[in-house]
Amino acid sequence: MSYSNQAALITGASSGVGAAVAIKLAKLGVNVAVNYNSSQTGAEAVVDHVVQEGVQGIALQGDVSQEKDCRRMVSETIEKFGRLDILINNAGTTTFVPHHDLEGLTEDIWHQALGVNLMGAFFMTRAAAPYLRDAGSGAVVMTSSIASLTANGSSIAYCASKAGMNSLTKTLAKTLGKDGIRVNAVLPGLIDGDWAFNTWGGGDAGQYDQLKAAFSEQTPLGHVVTPDDVADAILSFVTGSRYVTGQLLTLDGGFTL
Repeated sequence: MSYSNQAALITGASSGVGAAVAIKLAKLGVNVAVNYNSSQTGAEAVVDHVVQEGVQGIALQGDVSQEKDCRRMVSETIEKFGRLDILINNAGTTTFVPHHDLEGLTEDIWHQALGVNLMGAFFMTRAAAPYLRDAGSGAVVMTSSIASLTANGSSIAYCASKAGMNSLTKTLAKTLGKDGIRVNAVLPGLIDGDWAFNTWGGGDAGQYDQLKAAFSEQTPLGHVVTPDDVADAILSFVTGSRYVTGQLLTLDGGFTL
């Protein structure tokens, strides 16, 4: 199947997984809208890379926890490309709070986690749905986390928000299937990249290397996934069978077995 001249909108795409997905889609001939919240420089660099692949790109600033931003970004994507075929709900956030520190999990942290990780994915999908339906074979992919399954993660709020995303994936798949829109999710483990380094290592290379080594030792395949690995899994839902929907793909090298 040719993906030339199709269009994708990727949230949280100024770096990491989102950036990797943008570049891989561009290589397939897909025009790409790159969402960012604060890193304009990073998003513009991704757009430059996309354009070098011979397709169109646009950087879109927006906070996915705000519905008005979600609707505006979809509108700007349609204005630029004239269509929308693929939505990647990749934007995510967390605040590190040990699970035993119940009082440390403030109301603001809860609102931020749920707003970006869960409500944002819904707002984006709702805004995109009419255009994905018009495309005839729309695809939505969520970037979830194994934290949604293991009850281990950067905070209880983060785990809960990603578990909610899993449920959202299934309910939207059932709801939007009649419109030919497939909705699936990828659940990575630790992703070897800047986000994990800054979140779990706190900028300490030694501490992060220890975490990475410990994770790898507990993983049957002995590999900590990279942004490229996650991007490949996301693309498998985009380019694979049109009859796969509502699925949660764990991508952790067997860590959760």
